[in-house]
Amino acid sequence: MLRRLLYAAVAAGVLLGCDAGQGGVRSGASDTAAVGPPAHRVVSLSPSLTELIFTVGGGSRLVGRTRWDTDPPEARAVPSVGDGLEPNLELILARTPDLVVFYDTPANAAAIARLRAAGIATLSLRMDRLEDVPVAARLLGDALGVRPTADSVAEAFETVLQRRRRAVNGPGPGVLILTWDSPPIVIGGGSFLTELVALAGGHNVFADLTQPSAPVSLEAIAERNPDVVLLAGGQAPGFVDRPEWQAVPAVRARRFARVEGSAFSWPSPRSLAAVDRLAAAIAEAGR
Repeated sequence: MLRRLLYAAVAAGVLLGCDAGQGGVRSGASDTAAVGPPAHRVVSLSPSLTELIFTVGGGSRLVGRTRWDTDPPEARAVPSVGDGLEPNLELILARTPDLVVFYDTPANAAAIARLRAAGIATLSLRMDRLEDVPVAARLLGDALGVRPTADSVAEAFETVLQRRRRAVNGPGPGVLILTWDSPPIVIGGGSFLTELVALAGGHNVFADLTQPSAPVSLEAIAERNPDVVLLAGGQAPGFVDRPEWQAVPAVRARRFARVEGSAFSWPSPRSLAAVDRLAAAIAEAGR
């Protein structure tokens, strides 16, 4: 599960913007300028965007997805084209898409250029923060011709998010969100997980890092002295028994908040419903 969380930190999405070929959408000042007819055969190379496509009513348009796309369950019936990072163009082209949805990363620049040269539209979206969910929903709504449904999804999410934010009282316990242990990689302030922890009544001890995730030293972790270590999955990973990790009091005392499920892997309309589970896990770990 740590590996999956690390993958999500890299691949859940990287830039809120669009690249349009023939048909698709462009992102301008308004973020929503329709170009050409709606897409009918879509390959999604991001788990978060695959889920959002289903949520806004475009699931029947999906003809390809990555092997990481597990939600909703219907996504698993869509043929896999492999990984989303540096994707296999042959597998993508075999699905004859008229739109390929990417997370934006330099590693995919060549793939995007080749697809656009072939006349296939591409759409790149960042899905790092909670506020990215309604923006991406509306952009996908334009690309797929389902904007009314997308608007409803976006407005409902924004309403609940505002209510959750108003209900937060104080910073609460310090939480270390660990995605990898050797070297230690933590979630920073650029990730939706930092927001979820805040909505759940805690605060990310590395929230001052602007990146979604970043490598840090064990000394830095010990200095931040988190009250709780947030782990994805039900089993305590092997690092907790290594001598060097005993310098972190929360690890030494086994104060682990454990959560499971893809609601904690990428931002989605389900994210806000996961806040109560996260709050309970943090509270239990701190006892």
